[in-house]
Amino acid sequence: MDPKSTGQIRRSQVITTYGPGSLIDLPRDSAIVAGVDGWGLSLQRLDEPRVQRTLSRMTGVPHPELRVPPTPDPAKFWQDSPKGIDAYRFPEWFVVQESGENDGDPASPDKPRARRLVPRKALDDRRRYDGNAVVATRFVRACPKGHVDDLPWREFVHRGPTKCIGQLWLDETGATGELANLRVRCDCGASRLMTEANEIASKPLGTCSGARPWLGPDATEPCNQPSRLLIRTATNSHFPLLVRALSIPDKRAAIDQVVEDLWDDLTIVTDAVTLGFILRKPNVAEALHGFADDDVLDAIHRRRNGAGGERSVKAVEIEAMLAVPEGFGDDVPVNPNFHARKLPVGPGSDRFRDLVETVVQVHRLREVLALGGFTRLEAPMPDIDGEYRADVERAEISIDPSWFPAVENRGEGVLLHFSPTAVRDWLARPGVRRRIEALKTGHLRWAQQRKHSPPFPGGAYVMLHTFSHMLLHSVSARCGYPAASIRERVYVDEAAQRYGVLLYTSSPDAEGTLGGLVQQARHIDDHIEQALTTAALCSNDPVCAQHSPASSVEERWLHGAACHGCVLVAETSCEMWNDYLDRALVVPTLAEREAAFFPDPGWT
Repeated sequence: MDPKSTGQIRRSQVITTYGPGSLIDLPRDSAIVAGVDGWGLSLQRLDEPRVQRTLSRMTGVPHPELRVPPTPDPAKFWQDSPKGIDAYRFPEWFVVQESGENDGDPASPDKPRARRLVPRKALDDRRRYDGNAVVATRFVRACPKGHVDDLPWREFVHRGPTKCIGQLWLDETGATGELANLRVRCDCGASRLMTEANEIASKPLGTCSGARPWLGPDATEPCNQPSRLLIRTATNSHFPLLVRALSIPDKRAAIDQVVEDLWDDLTIVTDAVTLGFILRKPNVAEALHGFADDDVLDAIHRRRNGAGGERSVKAVEIEAMLAVPEGFGDDVPVNPNFHARKLPVGPGSDRFRDLVETVVQVHRLREVLALGGFTRLEAPMPDIDGEYRADVERAEISIDPSWFPAVENRGEGVLLHFSPTAVRDWLARPGVRRRIEALKTGHLRWAQQRKHSPPFPGGAYVMLHTFSHMLLHSVSARCGYPAASIRERVYVDEAAQRYGVLLYTSSPDAEGTLGGLVQQARHIDDHIEQALTTAALCSNDPVCAQHSPASSVEERWLHGAACHGCVLVAETSCEMWNDYLDRALVVPTLAEREAAFFPDPGWT
């Protein structure tokens, strides 16, 4: 690329929008961001065991490391060749920007405008063709595994292998640039509409070449999937697989590890008496110092019965947040990565206490975000624990991955913990069961169209997820942060009967945030009431309220009563790509009044 940088991006953008394998446009070029192999080995390292264990399960790398993306020294930014992240020029075919007789007749919009299609090797040293400027074609081919390559233009227009070397043209009618208005033509007389490139069944673009240009010009791997047309600037050209976790102390994991290390000594322990006897050993007493006897006995019981296991990231998080003491907190936390307090229950704070039993102010939190790979064409769907299946078709970001790029964000949040009894009673209601079955049917219809899909998350998750979006709209109006800057984490731990919603904001460029969000916990009842009242009637009702996921004409299989007029939010805020949403499970709607978790807000 050019020897001087033309701008900077945040480190967090390096693993999201502009991560390895993403297709970007530059002032004079188009490119694909290179993999992490060229980033060097002197990068700052991060430590977050839960993220690393999740990456190991997902990628098969035994002990993955986390490293911060490189950034040039600001003091040397404008000097020649600041070391940053490499990119390769891509694609290799261009459209010539000609003018004159090929422009068509403005008075006859149906007369096509013709532009020559040329490969990069036909360009001169100034990256021009016959004195004319060129722009990279916006069409490439890809497959769900992340492979991407130039279109086989000659084979496409001639409908198969050919020896013809005639000049290729891209003819365009109209002013919209739609595929139906584009035709590829050869001087030999062969031509073909671009709409035919979307007919996957007939493989008009051939079989995927397995090209991985972000790993180098010659990086390929076997692939037998049919190539699919991709607009390189479209939003489906790059979906990062992100693994995230909050840095929360896991007391149970710590004691389980100590018990595992001391198992030869502790294997005979069955009760407090035998534990007291074993604690006479100096090495055992020293290792178990600071742990309560009951916690040690529980850990021994888990080890003996094989019930220890690896808990999900979210299970650890909600357990830790619900274990914090009650109080209003202070600004001098012992742990700068996590500081939270349960909000005391006071007068005027019990309107929804039977349903939302605990509110936690998370004054400080640290989020670690790592990139495990990416996909194209179809976004990968995580399960309700935020983890991806091990067999998900993803593209590697390195030839031989041993470490993954990661960033840390610091911020604040508010956790709402729902009453397990209220959730169980709600799930048992006939109207709720009928509504959940309709949502499940829609999920099954959606899953039939995908090779890999997670299981249906369950009615409790859909209800909490929808409520999270409703609450986010209300909180963002008063907390000082825009809705797109607030993220959600939805917790459904059936084994431990924990159900919660965390709304949080964080920043990679500061030691924390300003406290506007965490203070909204003191007005949470007002926010809940506002969220329910606003969402009960959508501007698209009755169409929105009557939408059925089981028989969706628009193929919105994962939506119940949900649309952009009521509960959908920015995809940067949602952990499920704005899927699995249904207002009817949260509040009575025009079409369904028997499935709501919350009572009628009184808008009728």
